[in-house]
Amino acid sequence: MKKLALHWKIIIGMVLGIIFGFIMNGIDGGKGFVADWVAPFGTIFINLLKLIAVPLILASLIKGISDLKDISKIKSMGLRTISIYVFTTLVAIVIGLSIVNVVKPGEGMPQDTIEKIKAKYENDAGVADKLAKATAQKDAGPLQALVDIFPSNIFQSFAEASMLQVIFFAMFVGICLLLIPEEKAKPLVNFFDSLNEVVMKMVDLIMLFAPYAVFALLANVIIAFDDIEILIKLLYYAGCVVGGLFIMICFYLLLVSIYAKKSPLWFLQQISPAQLLAFSTSSSAATLPVTMERVEEHIGVDKEVSGFVLPVGATVNMDGTSLYQGIAAVFIMQVIWPEGLTFSNQLVIVATALLASIGSAAVPSAGMVMLVIVLESIGFPAELLPIGLALIFAVDRPLDMCRTVVNVTGDATVSVLVAKSLDKLHEPHVKNWDDNLKQ
Repeated sequence: MKKLALHWKIIIGMVLGIIFGFIMNGIDGGKGFVADWVAPFGTIFINLLKLIAVPLILASLIKGISDLKDISKIKSMGLRTISIYVFTTLVAIVIGLSIVNVVKPGEGMPQDTIEKIKAKYENDAGVADKLAKATAQKDAGPLQALVDIFPSNIFQSFAEASMLQVIFFAMFVGICLLLIPEEKAKPLVNFFDSLNEVVMKMVDLIMLFAPYAVFALLANVIIAFDDIEILIKLLYYAGCVVGGLFIMICFYLLLVSIYAKKSPLWFLQQISPAQLLAFSTSSSAATLPVTMERVEEHIGVDKEVSGFVLPVGATVNMDGTSLYQGIAAVFIMQVIWPEGLTFSNQLVIVATALLASIGSAAVPSAGMVMLVIVLESIGFPAELLPIGLALIFAVDRPLDMCRTVVNVTGDATVSVLVAKSLDKLHEPHVKNWDDNLKQ
């Protein structure tokens, strides 16, 4: 087992976790056993990844900006990053809308299936929670997303892992380090450089536990599937989402191949542990430390690029989520509001999904909250919203897992493209957790 590559260990853990979950589903008391004795190990793993996310962003971004030596380079990197993120998000939305309009998964759905789904999920606490969160976000005001970037208490931002606020603080500190004499800045720069090395070593150690953690996470996901019949009937819709996500992955690989001159298969192999963890955790924020480690050490992106591009991407780049929102919105309209399927409404979906992806939280099921905002933007009847969410609620978690993979892959791809454009893409230098023990 020790000789196996990490991604194979994680895949074995995932497969065994799925099998174990199905077995426990068929045993009396099996669900309780998984929830009480298996799932907590997955939670511990996610907590450890979240623990190091904020210090990693701080250390890598401050060190990266201070190494630039020129403030104008920050502007150049920022404009390239945001431009590419907006471009890939638009591509994702267009792919999603194209597929759902061609395949039309919502047309012809049996009425008894709609009624069964409505009865089961319309009053579900999860659906109500998503509606409440969407309402709160919609009522916050048009510039609230801008206000939320600027923290009033950075320690509160650290505690709540408010990524955009942490990024703003780190950039602010990094820029100020450039503006003071080098001899005054050097001690703090050295501190964050050392902190970055320590946190990256933490990633290596935490990843030793990854195969066992994904076993626990996948087993816990499987025991939550309590109505296989509804899942099967929604496979047509789910297939559209997964197909669109697959096309998006191929688009990323094309960009990496053409612009960065890297082998697509090599790129996938290097980033696969982060993709597998994204699938298991459904959180690009929790996966961020691993994504940064893979991109820096295994792909060769310079720290000053990955330290900026990846944290920003974990918050504002939600290609998989945007693609899903386009398909889900049209699917819901095909089923219960076909008169709303106009060309102008679909243009509004493109614009709203793009803006919503920027403010979407990097946590599980945030996409469904954003979906409510997208639907409301086209005048979707408020009384039908609970039914609309209920239609897709049963398959939201597995699709959330899939779209998080695309989100993380998109972040890694853009970091490679930006690094290549700035001549910051070099030969990988892999560091193992026990390197210093061997010396």
